[in-house]
Amino acid sequence: QVQLVESGGGLVQPGGSLRLSCAASVSIFRIYAMGWYRQAPGKQRELVATITSGGSTNYADSVKGRFTISRDNAKNTVYLQMNSLKPEDTAVYYCNAALNSISYWGKGTLVTVSS
Repeated sequence: QVQLVESGGGLVQPGGSLRLSCAASVSIFRIYAMGWYRQAPGKQRELVATITSGGSTNYADSVKGRFTISRDNAKNTVYLQMNSLKPEDTAVYYCNAALNSISYWGKGTLVTVSS
């Protein structure tokens, strides 16, 4: 069983920055891949970024160059640094971890980009 708790969401103006955190209840050293997904109102959940235990990253085209995913194995935490935020980045952001063929999700944190 893996519990994931996201934090760091909030209201930010266009062009601003936020850093999301995802704290895991287990050592993430054991978890091959962790990621961030988001779901905007009326839309399907979509991949934002993933990172493997080896540090390989993958990003959605819409966030490349603006978002950075990282992981701190010592703190069992994955981060998403979001810069140059746009109104279309408004969504609930979810943390995901896959362990032993089971996919775990956090409850999400809301990011609102608005002036």
